[in-house]
Amino acid sequence: MYSCGIDIGSVSTEAVILKDSDIDEKNFEICSYIIGRTGSDIKTASENIFNDALSMAKIKKEDIRNIIATGYGRKNVSLADRNITEITCHASGVLSVFPEVKTIIDIGGQDSKVIKIDRLTKKPIDFLMNDKCAAGTGRFLEVMAKALDIELEAFGKIFADTNERIEITSTCTVFAESEIVSLIGHGVDKRKIVKGLLYSVADRIISMVSRLGIEEPVALTGGVAKNSGIVGAIEEKLDTRLLIPFEPQITGALGAAALALKIAKSE
Repeated sequence: MYSCGIDIGSVSTEAVILKDSDIDEKNFEICSYIIGRTGSDIKTASENIFNDALSMAKIKKEDIRNIIATGYGRKNVSLADRNITEITCHASGVLSVFPEVKTIIDIGGQDSKVIKIDRLTKKPIDFLMNDKCAAGTGRFLEVMAKALDIELEAFGKIFADTNERIEITSTCTVFAESEIVSLIGHGVDKRKIVKGLLYSVADRIISMVSRLGIEEPVALTGGVAKNSGIVGAIEEKLDTRLLIPFEPQITGALGAAALALKIAKSE
């Protein structure tokens, strides 16, 4: 029995195909996963990513028993059997990898969220989401990297190798970019600016975590979790080691696929 989860985000779309299995305690194995761009046409993006996942798994559409869509564009995925909120799916995906997790931080392309997990039911009991402002998201970091003329992939090494930092006071993406351009114009070391930026993102995230109430263990997901500089800054601020899935960008789709498989098995 196969299931598929499709996560339609504002920037990227992910698909995961699972197969029912008794190999491990999760009772499923990942057959394939794909990460692509969402673009302006959600229907086409979801169909393309689904077909790519089928091709990688070497199965046909008819083999899929159940498809669940999640993410901000979930209601526009016509091939899905049903849609479920990203809070529920992200929690499901992370818990399938880290069943002990109590707090989930997800930093995506244009939004960020914090989810609190009940220790007994293993279900989300509260959450906070920032989807009105790009500050503290992947898009924010991309804009700042461009302003600094530094590859975003280099931020991690810069964070590890640089001792001093410059405080970035602006919380708005537009104003932060202007602040950085001004600092560069005054000859400030770009490495210090990068480190300050990473701490500023961490501060915004931790502000959300604090409002919800942190409980360890804490997992970090989303594409931004691949940036070791962000990971280091958040770990330092929280004084804890973050749990990061093997592919932090697919947890929403993984959770959707896991729920799809569970529903299919119960029918």
